[in-house]
Amino acid sequence: MGGAIARLIAQRIALGVLLLFAVSVLIFAGTQILPGDVAQSILGQSATPEAVANLREELGLNRPAVVRYFDWLGGILTGDLGRSLSNNRDIATAIGQRLGNTLFLAGVAAAVSVPLAIILGLIAVRYRNRWPDKMISAVTLASISLPEFFIGYLLIYLIAVQLGWFPSVSTVYDSMGFWERLSAVALPAATLTLVVLAHMMRMTRAAILNVMQSAYIETAELKGLSQFDIIRRHAFPNAVAPIVNVVMLNLAYLVVGVVVVEVIFVYPGMGQYLVDHVSKRDVPVVQACGLVFAAVYISLNIVADVVAIVSNPRLRHPK
Repeated sequence: MGGAIARLIAQRIALGVLLLFAVSVLIFAGTQILPGDVAQSILGQSATPEAVANLREELGLNRPAVVRYFDWLGGILTGDLGRSLSNNRDIATAIGQRLGNTLFLAGVAAAVSVPLAIILGLIAVRYRNRWPDKMISAVTLASISLPEFFIGYLLIYLIAVQLGWFPSVSTVYDSMGFWERLSAVALPAATLTLVVLAHMMRMTRAAILNVMQSAYIETAELKGLSQFDIIRRHAFPNAVAPIVNVVMLNLAYLVVGVVVVEVIFVYPGMGQYLVDHVSKRDVPVVQACGLVFAAVYISLNIVADVVAIVSNPRLRHPK
């Protein structure tokens, strides 16, 4: 039993590593085929051809792309992400600071959205096809139908400008206390919560309703258990695997999909860092950010697969 589970988990991890390698190839190739010349972009249009040629030689751009890829990959495996072309700063150090900010924002949004989505899903199942279910579905569908930037600007206008409860610009720095930092990220966290809440809630509702059609649920009803007890003790535990998958996918989105929200609120996270250096055509930074985002997304998907394997008896015995 334990050996079969360990093999399944090892297969998921191996596939994740292979997928990350494939993504690294795509990221490197994608940055190489972008139009324009990196050296020309750094020096400006007024640079002489000799200066551009010297910089290309200095940056190693004249070497074959395959050689540059394996040099880049070797650096990543040793923890060296290179240096930024725009300011010559170590990319790993800068990303470490920015990634911490992004993870804090995503963590706050997850701490609110995950329990709220599960609770609303349980309430929707308990009052299925009645007014609480219809109202929850209507509100969550309305929130998921609106784009992130619209929700963000709406919250800025209503809560920051009109009410003045939280700042419209989410500035954070190392010396800030936890509650100050929490206040600073309140609006971007609320935006992310509204974006992912509907999907998690509806999938929780669908997973539990699917389990509610099982024979053992009918047995529990015949025993005289209340609807709430049936959902809490029988339906929800057996619907954990699909719910965990949805939660992990949305957590991955919270980390990877923060680019728009961070730009709206000028939040110093990975998304803002990526956008700033895309505009400067800073290829090493773009490559490093893309790989970090991919690694986070793939890792959370592996965690979702592992939890699904451990919590679902049918997946423990694939035969």
